[in-house]
Amino acid sequence: MITRRSVLAAAMASVGTAAARAQDAAYFRILTGSTAGAYFPIGGLIASAISNPPGFVAATIVSNGSVANVAAVAAGSAQSAFVQSDVAYWAYSGTGLYENRPRVETLRAIANLYPESIQLVARKGSGIRSVADLRGKRVSLDEPGSGTLVDARMILAAYGLGERELKAEYLSVQQAADRFRGDMLDAFFNVSGWPQSTISSLAAGVGIDLVPIAGPEAAKLVDRHKFFVADEIPDGAYQGVPGVKTISVHALWVTSTKQPDDVIYRVTSSLWTAATHKLLESGPARAHDIRLETALVGVSIPLHAGAERFYKEKGLIK
Repeated sequence: MITRRSVLAAAMASVGTAAARAQDAAYFRILTGSTAGAYFPIGGLIASAISNPPGFVAATIVSNGSVANVAAVAAGSAQSAFVQSDVAYWAYSGTGLYENRPRVETLRAIANLYPESIQLVARKGSGIRSVADLRGKRVSLDEPGSGTLVDARMILAAYGLGERELKAEYLSVQQAADRFRGDMLDAFFNVSGWPQSTISSLAAGVGIDLVPIAGPEAAKLVDRHKFFVADEIPDGAYQGVPGVKTISVHALWVTSTKQPDDVIYRVTSSLWTAATHKLLESGPARAHDIRLETALVGVSIPLHAGAERFYKEKGLIK
């Protein structure tokens, strides 16, 4: 006989079961970046692709970017994160930004996702056609503590320029754009996938030129540092702006040795399915560049054992 009491008891049992399932679910956090960048929407697509509820749920979290993401993964407050390949290398090796700081020896790679071009943006008509033309100009190298700042310094040095030979400023991309619009800045460095929204706005508004980072100087940087790769920004990436040759770092998906091998194997396998590929093709332009054949390009730190197992099975590594 169905009574009010039996219905209530069944409902309470159902609630208890759901709560137990929620408690048992494995949550896999992916730290991305700001909502304005490419990391966040691409992270959302990947989280959706690898989730298998109710037992395994992936979620993206907004963050302050690569350096903060490395710290969170190292501390165990996130299972994984998107990180620039140069920042990952410096963290793992204790060089660059991490010189005189403890090495993050537990940092491991899951995959290379897509290239992040080093974009040198100059005011249209400024006469800046090469890195050497920055001498004496008002140039933002990006804000202190950023990977872009370290990259910009390396590029200047490769072309025989020091910061004292510029009117150097140290601004975020938004601050640089504001000064650019106000004719208070001639050029700025930015590391991102193209098209970058702030640069697109400047191209459509005040007008920009992209400055090539090419020639023997750039080739030496690529030869010397495993996180740099020769790259190209195509014609039309920004409205009415000719493309240029440049160099790039890569957006890596990283984790730590604290994560179980079977979990990272499952995550890696889920990233490279046909269903995930179809989902990524519906996303932002940079998501289209996430392909299995380039999964190990620009990977500047050791692979996680779970990811390594997957790539060995696929014949990408021996």
